[in-house]
Amino acid sequence: MRVGFVGLGAMGMHMARNLHRAGLLTAVWNRTADKAKTLASELGCQAPETLAGLASNVDAVVICVSADDDVLQVVRALAPGLRKGGLVIDCSTVSAETARAASTLLQPNGVEFLDCPVSGGVEGAQNATLAIMCGGTPEAFVEAQPVLAALGKTIAHFGPTGSGQAAKATNQIMCAGIIEAVSEAMAFARAQSLPLDKVVDTLGKGAGSSWYFVHRAPNMVRGAYPAGFRVRLHAKDLGICRDMAARFGVALPVVERMLDEYAELVARGYGDEDISATFRLKEELFDRAAQARAPKKDA
Repeated sequence: MRVGFVGLGAMGMHMARNLHRAGLLTAVWNRTADKAKTLASELGCQAPETLAGLASNVDAVVICVSADDDVLQVVRALAPGLRKGGLVIDCSTVSAETARAASTLLQPNGVEFLDCPVSGGVEGAQNATLAIMCGGTPEAFVEAQPVLAALGKTIAHFGPTGSGQAAKATNQIMCAGIIEAVSEAMAFARAQSLPLDKVVDTLGKGAGSSWYFVHRAPNMVRGAYPAGFRVRLHAKDLGICRDMAARFGVALPVVERMLDEYAELVARGYGDEDISATFRLKEELFDRAAQARAPKKDA
């Protein structure tokens, strides 16, 4: 299978490399053309100038971009060049409605579409251990197996088009609640003057542990938040979750609370930091309380 890859961001660059290691990668494309040309030169693959050019030389295309409009623009540009019986695998995180719209755009060309959002962070993309949630026809899911197996370790088909995005939205709600709990717990431990490295090492092996605690609490110890999953991107995803829940007439408290916190972080200039930067807000709760209790100096 000849595979093209679109979107060489923090996740996509590693995913494209893994497809190359599996002997599947034929071509890459990125909005910033120089990034695609550099990678193509390194890996010995093509870097067509246009998406239609990429589509005409591959059997399948993997997309990993940031937003709903980006996905639809890419699909529209790919469509004229895709062969009948081709396959588009979208690993972006967008709404289920966008996935269904993309599928509809490709149907007249006889091209199958799978929404396959991923979870596992930059580490998972780099190590090809991503969890991949898929929506689409069973036949397309079977056809995509060589590609998906090169990208992830846990691969599940959840149902028709849009089901993968619904599963990813579920994951994003969980991530919101977990990172908030981890941030609050670490701020609490700091206020108790506990040795934070030891907290991470010990509690990371306890019942309250999670992937985010083990892998992101160390950011809070160091006070540095290199982007694994950017604040502004999770905020975008939670906006999708909010809209999907609103169709049932429901507002989800965790989603609403974290959207407020992310808006504050973005306003302060932290939107491109990892979501573990929520610790900044949690430790401030204790700092403000300490300042309020401190004896006032005489004027």
